[in-house]
Amino acid sequence: MKFYEALDINLNETELICFVGAGGKTTSLFRLAKELKECEKRVLVTTTTAIYSPDEGLCDEVILGRVEGSNAVGKRIDPCICALGREVAADNKLLGIDREYISQFFLGTMFDFMLVEADGSRQRSIKAPADHEPVIPNRTTKVVGVIGLDSLGSTINSNSVHRPEQFCRLTGRVLGDIIDEKVITKLILAPEGLFKAAPSSAGKYVLLNKADDNQRERSAIVIIEAVRRDVSSSLSFLITDMLEGRISKVV
Repeated sequence: MKFYEALDINLNETELICFVGAGGKTTSLFRLAKELKECEKRVLVTTTTAIYSPDEGLCDEVILGRVEGSNAVGKRIDPCICALGREVAADNKLLGIDREYISQFFLGTMFDFMLVEADGSRQRSIKAPADHEPVIPNRTTKVVGVIGLDSLGSTINSNSVHRPEQFCRLTGRVLGDIIDEKVITKLILAPEGLFKAAPSSAGKYVLLNKADDNQRERSAIVIIEAVRRDVSSSLSFLITDMLEGRISKVV
């Protein structure tokens, strides 16, 4: 299944899509960008925090600084993937653009799709958002919340979880506990959890990534069934192994 199809993307409409969470945000974002370019679309990738500056094979152009929509693709009208950031830092991180500017830019841009990485995870597979994050533009149409299933069975500590103390407060656990399906279910459902600060009008998609064996796939189903028992949930679910390109939508 194509990623853009699993996200219910209408290729005839423009969208601003944010990625939050941990465990494959950047990989997922650039996979979607690639698919959309293959569909003859112009795609802008950016961040409200920071991401590693993309390699040449991932995008066609890196744009630095605040730019006007009409100039953002160098007057190109062909399908492309461009990355936008404030500057490239010494650690090769592409520093982010503020969310108000992204929302304004979205209205007048030549791009068909804007894809935004809206928080950081320090390469952990699971996280809890800090007070200041995620940083989601108010014109966002979809939010994709990513969780790495390789976190299952890990101990809750700073080696496996980004912001473990906050993670414990959200999930009702303590440092040293083991991450299981119930913990991930609580993270998804918590008001200050995976979809914190997501606009109420935005579609919300849980991406359970790194489902690279049968056990993790079974665990994903357990999590999905538990979340769906909560009558307040209106989430869509994807089970993926982004590195291998396996994507399925659970309906």
